[in-house]
Amino acid sequence: MVTHRIAIAIAGMALAACSRPEPATAQQGTTPAARPAPARPIDAQRQTAIVSATAKAAPAVVSIHVFLPTPRPSQFDMFFGQSPETPQGFGTGFIIRADGIVVTNNHVVENAKQITVTLHDGTEVDGRLLGADPVTDIAVIKINTKVPLSVVTIGKSSDLMIGEWAIALGNPYAYMLGNAEPTVTAGVISATNRNIMSGGNMQGVYVDMIQTDAAINPGNSGGPLVNALGEVIGVNSSIFSNTGESVGLGFSIPIERASRIANEIIATGTVRRAWPGLDVVASRDLTDHRAGGVTVRAVITGGPADRAGIKAGEVLVQANGRALRTYLDWEAVKLNLKVGDALNVTLKSGGERRIVTSDLPTLTAAQVTVLQGMQLVTVTAAVRAERNVTNQWGGALVLKIPAERASQSEIQLYDVIYGIDNRPLKTADDVAQALKALRPGQQFELYLERQGRPFTVALRK
Repeated sequence: MVTHRIAIAIAGMALAACSRPEPATAQQGTTPAARPAPARPIDAQRQTAIVSATAKAAPAVVSIHVFLPTPRPSQFDMFFGQSPETPQGFGTGFIIRADGIVVTNNHVVENAKQITVTLHDGTEVDGRLLGADPVTDIAVIKINTKVPLSVVTIGKSSDLMIGEWAIALGNPYAYMLGNAEPTVTAGVISATNRNIMSGGNMQGVYVDMIQTDAAINPGNSGGPLVNALGEVIGVNSSIFSNTGESVGLGFSIPIERASRIANEIIATGTVRRAWPGLDVVASRDLTDHRAGGVTVRAVITGGPADRAGIKAGEVLVQANGRALRTYLDWEAVKLNLKVGDALNVTLKSGGERRIVTSDLPTLTAAQVTVLQGMQLVTVTAAVRAERNVTNQWGGALVLKIPAERASQSEIQLYDVIYGIDNRPLKTADDVAQALKALRPGQQFELYLERQGRPFTVALRK
């Protein structure tokens, strides 16, 4: 979700003054009034596949306007900070069911206090977030309206051909363009199965992505990528750019993944993620594929991989029929699994193993609530492997932050709190007791780990 301010210069047109003609005289004769030329029929050659596909998909594309919460003063403001204004953001979505189910990106609606959805005809309706999944960057919104709703046709991305038409529909630059009709850009499928290294504020796992050179700009997030038949094949989510604008490197989430996540959110309000019980070495060097395979860094005692007989140090070269060149290939395999699915892996040393996945440890761990709704879980060996926590001491993983505080928080989702004022904290209960013991107004230092890097935050209760 990106908000941009752009200045649009409108060139004025000077109309040349015309002298009034002299009235006609009898000698000059009279000229009958000119009749408008009959409308020329549109040449059939202009009715291209792109025109037809756009006409089919566009009525189901919506604009999304979100308001983020303004923090309320409290004794924990030093944790969360304050903002004098309510920030806003914009994005795109598309209707997948006639009862008002809209799919978009998680980063479009993340921490939204209010969601307004604008339909193709300009009708504005309130949107209610049914659920979101930061890992896949998919969210589902419900709208209620008496206006008949168009829905998209869901296609598939598994048989995409490099070079075939790709059409992106969305809401670039929000409402600066004047109406609710989506902007259409066209290009080709540039590549498939692209794995993107996360960076900056990217929370999701962007693997097996569809790459296109159809222009995708800020505000396009959450809009559909469609094929020449007008079928949705992906959800536009990100771009590579040095300027923040489209340079022809756009990426879309495959529609099969988006549909699976959306259906799970609709059914249960959340997403269960399959856990194999092992962690692999995650190298950021993705250029050297000579060795092949991914090395098992850790196997959780009693977990699915342990029960399958896999040991730390072994190299996995294939999983469910997919060659593993880098750890992102491994992440792609995991992302497409459901809880309880079997994961068949091939070892470099020979032999195969069958791992039956289970729920994530963070979902089954006991949660402790602190700081007006922040939820923590103790960092166990299983949680450490799931979240790639590097410290071996323990601590508490931040699993949830109240929506009204999240956008201003000094503490972020999945941070690990492992100490306070040089005192080590091994469990979530330790953190809760330490914070409770602080006096009002007392200053203290909190020791945290974020994405493998330790740091401290000076706070006041």
